[in-house]
Amino acid sequence: MKTELSDFIEAAGLLEYDPVAIKEIYKGHPRRLLIRLWQTLIPIGFFFLRLGIKKLLGVLRNPENSKRTAQEFCDLLVELGPAFIKAGQALSTRPDVVPAIVLDELSQLQDQLPGFESELAMACIEEDLNRKINEIYLELDQQPISAASLGQVHIGRLKSGEKVAVKVQRPGLREQITLDLYIVRNIAQWLKKNIGLIRSDLVALIDELGKRVFEEMDYLNEASNAEKFKELHKHNKKIAVPKIYREATSRRVLTMEWIDGVKLTKLEKVKDLGIDPDEMIEIGVNCSLQQLLEHGFFHADPHPGNLLALADGRLCYLDFGMMSEVTRESRTGLIQAVVHLVNKDFEELSKDFIALGFLEKTINLKPIVPEFERVFIEAIDMGVEKMDFKSVTDDLSGVMYKLPFKVPPYYALIIRSLITLEGIALSVDRNFKILGAAYPYFAKRLMEDNDPYLRESLKEMIFDGEILKWTRLEDLILSAGKEISLDLDDLLDQVLDFLFSQQGGILRNQLVNAIVIGLDNFGWSNLKKIKKRANNIKDTEKLEDIKRIMSILKKLPGFKIRLLIKRIPRVIIEPDTRKMGIKVIKGVTEKSIVRLIKAAAGV
Repeated sequence: MKTELSDFIEAAGLLEYDPVAIKEIYKGHPRRLLIRLWQTLIPIGFFFLRLGIKKLLGVLRNPENSKRTAQEFCDLLVELGPAFIKAGQALSTRPDVVPAIVLDELSQLQDQLPGFESELAMACIEEDLNRKINEIYLELDQQPISAASLGQVHIGRLKSGEKVAVKVQRPGLREQITLDLYIVRNIAQWLKKNIGLIRSDLVALIDELGKRVFEEMDYLNEASNAEKFKELHKHNKKIAVPKIYREATSRRVLTMEWIDGVKLTKLEKVKDLGIDPDEMIEIGVNCSLQQLLEHGFFHADPHPGNLLALADGRLCYLDFGMMSEVTRESRTGLIQAVVHLVNKDFEELSKDFIALGFLEKTINLKPIVPEFERVFIEAIDMGVEKMDFKSVTDDLSGVMYKLPFKVPPYYALIIRSLITLEGIALSVDRNFKILGAAYPYFAKRLMEDNDPYLRESLKEMIFDGEILKWTRLEDLILSAGKEISLDLDDLLDQVLDFLFSQQGGILRNQLVNAIVIGLDNFGWSNLKKIKKRANNIKDTEKLEDIKRIMSILKKLPGFKIRLLIKRIPRVIIEPDTRKMGIKVIKGVTEKSIVRLIKAAAGV
């Protein structure tokens, strides 16, 4: 028993995931390891033995049998405990490792377990906060209102009177998680060494899981995440985040403001608050995209229990244990990938997947490009707003399982987040399409961001060589106009920024041509007293470019001609304006000379 207690003490001291340190702990004290191996490997071994027999007998050819077996696998993970539940949740986002039918079942894996004894919870609070319960709280319910794999939540009230939610970690959790991760990591090492069919680095996957679980177990880290999230969204009046009470928070105890709200999936109760559920979903989608594409710091677990509609019309986020970060380069890469997807440029899209870390740089893209075309072409032809995200990701999962893809951890969490959000939205609106809801934000970001790579992507989006794709430009501008946070003043400034940027050269040339043609037609028609000549029909069509731009702008909500007029001074002082003026004069002069010569020759 002394050895087992030593295991607990040493493992309890690990504040960060360290596979080397964990190995040293259990190498020196093998008794607890052997007991846990017996508890885990026997049921795991029996499951895979039955799986092998079913496969040999052809039982799994029946989809219903395959589904039932996948459900049995999920049930086994729940029985084995928190670390295995977390491992299952991590695998649910890895189409490069797990077949599609298992992915579906793992995605529904519930992170819920029965609560533990109240006496242990109270003892944990007093030990971690180094004070008696009645010195911290005016009152604290002994029975938890909810429990998950890592801890449980009690309702209480601080001495100051504020109502709070107190999250308390399961006793011995760090020790159990540490031991189970050690076992799972060794299983992964064995599979990597002996099963050649598994392409992905399972050991790296377990190490990433270990890092995230250790972060989740540190409630001080969760408190910091909540405060950072709140700071990033402080200007968004539609988003709420509970206050953290640091004086009653430690690594195993988290005290936060109690939030009275309604889960988004409870439609009637949301409506009883006088709130439109569709509006809540729109707020959630836009906030998620802002997290992903603007801040690069996003909530990776937005399940129904973590999103509440408040009586004042705000959307409240809860539980900040699972957060993730996306680098600026990856955020830009994701937007570039969407541009290539919309443009049906599947060769460039496959290169984007290399840049984003899905494929090795040395990979042969020849078999991948047609697979992308097969997966995406029909969905793109239907239009972004009608694209079924879940269906497309399922098809893409099949490609990733078949071909040598390796899913980066940040992407796995993004997909989990978006699919969860779409699932919540579908409970509100059966016809909801998350990509359709996301496109206005994407369009706004593409037009507003001055990142040089995104400027190049904008050029790719609206030009085909030297030809401006008016339908694409109109779609992009009008989509951006649907974005609830659109600032039209800012959008027009960004359009001018693009016009006078290095990437805007083609557009400047098109405008110069349109102005030259317009002035030439005006002057020549006055001179000849005719409205149109046969040889300038194409030129007259080009004059329509300016009219088209005005027509598109007029469709934007809140557009007034004064918004353009007040930008004239800025346009005048731009260095490129002078260059454009010289080109206009030169162009008009050249056209006039040509016309005069033709007229003199009687042409």
